[in-house]
Amino acid sequence: MAEKPWGQLGVPHLGDSHAGDRRIGEVSFEHPHGLSLPVLVKYLYTSERLSIQVHPDDQQARAFGHECGKDEMWIVLAAEPGATIGLGLKQSYEPDVVAAAIADGAIVDLVDWRPVRRGEVIYNRAGTIHAAGAGLVLLEVQQSIDLTYRLFDYGRPRELHLAEGLAVSRFEPHHDPRDCQLGKGESRVLADGPHFGAAWCAGGLPEGLPVNPDHWQLVVVSGTASIGGLSLSEGEAAYTQSLVGLTMARDAVVMLAWPAQKSMAEAA
Repeated sequence: MAEKPWGQLGVPHLGDSHAGDRRIGEVSFEHPHGLSLPVLVKYLYTSERLSIQVHPDDQQARAFGHECGKDEMWIVLAAEPGATIGLGLKQSYEPDVVAAAIADGAIVDLVDWRPVRRGEVIYNRAGTIHAAGAGLVLLEVQQSIDLTYRLFDYGRPRELHLAEGLAVSRFEPHHDPRDCQLGKGESRVLADGPHFGAAWCAGGLPEGLPVNPDHWQLVVVSGTASIGGLSLSEGEAAYTQSLVGLTMARDAVVMLAWPAQKSMAEAA
């Protein structure tokens, strides 16, 4: 759980014991024994626009001395009327145009602010200039690293990373075939590599899940589920090495995440 100035009061996944005047921006799930996980799953709660930012890919991140880059995927769980997410730029621009726009604040007008609604899935590939807007509850799946280069932060007194951010940015619109709108009662695999897998499970498991991933992270989005002797309700999560014995209420929705499967060449 992390307090953020852009977070929300009274977030829905913490229970009454956490009520108060704290602005919660993130609630993330950790390994039950404190071990590191290659995939991070968390809730995001926004009451104002986050910084305009970008993440490097694996190759770029390693060149800067980091373990990996950061792809991420958002599932919109709630969106206030008029809520938007900035995804890529409205059109392709030369890097020097974007750099000048950051300097005078015009970058806000270059970003493609898209209206979003509940059930929308957005795959935010590394290199995409982006920003989550206000009034959102998002479920995020990402490569497990805190690696963000801020390009513009509306005058907030936080560090910017202009040289690094501009070096890894793609100065173009956002397009990704994994973006979709979930239908009511729909179960489907949302992503299956190259960095992580994720699936939306409404009342049951979808076809196309991997046969034998290293482990699964399971988050109950609504309703109830049980696995391995654990009974889970909305907002709770479990780490498991098998889905055998998973039961879901008929009206339950569960999100599954798993680490990317190694290719035969990588495993050799």
